[in-house]
Amino acid sequence: MSEHFPADSVGLVSPQSLDFDTPLTLDSGAVLERYTLVFETYGELNAARDNAVLICHALSGDHHAAGYHADTPHKPGWWDNCIGPGKPVDTNRFFVVCPNNLGGCAGSTGPLSLNPATGEPFGPDFPLITVRDWVESQARLADALGIETWAAVMGGSLGGMQALQWAVDYPDRLRHAVVIAAAPRLSTQNIAFNEVARHAIRSDGDFHAGRYYEHGVVPARGLMLARMLGHITYLSDDVLMAKFGRELRDGKLNYGYDIEFQIESYLRYQGESFVKRFDANTYLLMTKSLDYFDPAAKFDDSLAKAVARTQAKFFVASFSSDWRFSPARSREIVRALLEADLDVSYVELESELGHDSFLLEIPLYHAALAAWFQRIASDGGVP
Repeated sequence: MSEHFPADSVGLVSPQSLDFDTPLTLDSGAVLERYTLVFETYGELNAARDNAVLICHALSGDHHAAGYHADTPHKPGWWDNCIGPGKPVDTNRFFVVCPNNLGGCAGSTGPLSLNPATGEPFGPDFPLITVRDWVESQARLADALGIETWAAVMGGSLGGMQALQWAVDYPDRLRHAVVIAAAPRLSTQNIAFNEVARHAIRSDGDFHAGRYYEHGVVPARGLMLARMLGHITYLSDDVLMAKFGRELRDGKLNYGYDIEFQIESYLRYQGESFVKRFDANTYLLMTKSLDYFDPAAKFDDSLAKAVARTQAKFFVASFSSDWRFSPARSREIVRALLEADLDVSYVELESELGHDSFLLEIPLYHAALAAWFQRIASDGGVP
């Protein structure tokens, strides 16, 4: 590790990739004949191969969860405050794996990848992916890495939904499930937010029915609007008021439609920066994956029946000001787990920071995670 990085950082990391040539049949019926998964690992896999932790990313995340890349040495991974030596997910004890999901835009096979049938990017021809499809691809990654059972599968938001799906689909391949700021399925309101975001992208004149790569453009205006809308839902009214209030950028009203309030400036910045790093077709795909998530659907709409065969112990966490995936949604998960007579611990944390709280270094939150991972280590005999 470079001396320029903090002592509790995993330091400089490099993405890895694996190519899979066993066809993957998706929930939609489409088949990916071959595909690539890009991922990062932190820590060391022990001799017993029983200290591995899978980190599942959320809608706009990727494989870079911790440490630093050589080309961006001042920008740590998206969950760097949580993963590293001595941190809640302690890489002195655990071998951590974080893949970029299929359909992503950070190296794993997705809309930006070349379609072998045409030699051109898949674009809108890339099939829709479900959370179940992600879990299946992650299970194949685990096989390739020689990991029979995960010590834990962990994620927040859409990542937490993947952890829950793991417990349903592979009940004997994870010992613990860490489900943070998630829901058993989307509410109608959340599906509505996603549809407005998709409509903003698809209505952009530069979208070209998803074939904008061929025109050398991106639907920047639509993707920017989608991100602005999404970002509002990730924060709470209290945190927006505390950070921006009704503060005017120029200190006075200009009586026009350009930026006047600081919150307007902030949202535009968030939208513009997102456009530079994220693909619009991937955004469409990821929001649909969220909409489709419903692990109870094939079990008479009973989540308790869906998880009945799992052997995992559960840690479920929510945040008081999260209105995108409110504590009430986490409690639905907890009730189903208790109905299935499973081992579950639940914590509802006070936070004014909204849905994004799961990404932040909140002391009580990190203390709870650290305690749970201490239990995981003790249960598994990890030193």
